[in-house]
Amino acid sequence: MDVLYERVAGLDVHKATVVACVRRTTAGKVERECRTFETTTAGLLALLEWLRESKCTHVAMEATGVYWKPVWNILSDGAFELILANAAHIKNVPGRKTDMNDAMWIADLVACGLLKASFVPKERLQELRSLMRTRKQLTREQTRHVQRIDKTLESANIKLGSVICEVMGVSGRRMIEAMIAGVRDPSKLAALAHAQIKASPKQLYDALHGRLTEHHRFLLQLHIGQYDALSAAIDQIDRQVDTAIARLDKEAADGQASFRDLISLLCTIPGVSTLAGTSILAEIGRDMSRFPSAGHLVAWAGLCPGQNESAGKRKRTRLRKGAPWLKTMLVQCAWAAKRKKDSFYNARFNRLSRRRGPQKAICAVAASLLTAIYHMFKDGTEHHDLGAAHFDHRSTAAKARRLVAQLAKLGYAAQLQPLPEAA
Repeated sequence: MDVLYERVAGLDVHKATVVACVRRTTAGKVERECRTFETTTAGLLALLEWLRESKCTHVAMEATGVYWKPVWNILSDGAFELILANAAHIKNVPGRKTDMNDAMWIADLVACGLLKASFVPKERLQELRSLMRTRKQLTREQTRHVQRIDKTLESANIKLGSVICEVMGVSGRRMIEAMIAGVRDPSKLAALAHAQIKASPKQLYDALHGRLTEHHRFLLQLHIGQYDALSAAIDQIDRQVDTAIARLDKEAADGQASFRDLISLLCTIPGVSTLAGTSILAEIGRDMSRFPSAGHLVAWAGLCPGQNESAGKRKRTRLRKGAPWLKTMLVQCAWAAKRKKDSFYNARFNRLSRRRGPQKAICAVAASLLTAIYHMFKDGTEHHDLGAAHFDHRSTAAKARRLVAQLAKLGYAAQLQPLPEAA
């Protein structure tokens, strides 16, 4: 195989150590030198100096948890091209796995130009991305505490979740705090419900008539305290996100759209809120030049199925993992977008769900959302809904083929003849 780069290095990154292999090609002869460095700042600086002395032009490492991040931050000061590769793309031959062999294998791959670099955003964007991911994790933990509160009420034979939509809403919160304070009379608890609650007083009374003990009151107070603490942490993250966006806008190049303007632009898409727009922007950034086409961005997000073809037969494949934080957010937006009547996303979901099922249909809607976002960022255009009648504007021949295929499934053979033109 042709060697593209004569001086390269491969890094096998671990929590405490980094095994580095420098590969030199001189007059067709390959020389390798391996060393092990600690992942402390002093050890990584020594690694950087060794790579500089070796005059490496390309240095590659695999994405190992979060352990690659400090290595990347320090080695990014070097004069070489730094490559972060997907660990699944560079697996070595089974049975020969050692740290030194892994480093040598990575060096061989990068020397032959067989590694595809992963998308690594700049430090400021990484900070915003980390904040939004932490916020999502805290929100998930909040949801778990709500479920624990509902579970505690069920164990006390209080069916509050059966008569109100949100246990931690205004009415539910009042009732639970009253229970913690020692109120056990179902009539008094039902009187705390908001006037717009759909449940009747009788239904509320029956649902709140249970057997609440001191043990249940203790657990309710504990979970509400955790819920409130998480709410306070989320508020702190929201303030820090505003600060991070302000820094990104301040460091933006001339002529670049600000992050706040891009978030407002994303909010014009059906199903995308300010929070969702901030999360999406933190994951993909505003520069679309790193993705050759919208299809590459959709594939990177993991919203297109893999390919599995052998002997001319195509087999079923699942969606690839891709970018899980981005994928889950887009799927949530897709569920909201498909609820808008007379929209392209609603028509696309209804059209596909009949044939492929709702899960595959919603992933297709999420891919359509991401495709629209790609063109909005790349071309600087606003969102334009194609409308529910978009699929009716296809060519006549395509419609005819589809209808004939439907008749064939029903057991009928159809022959099409064009009508004579009107005089």
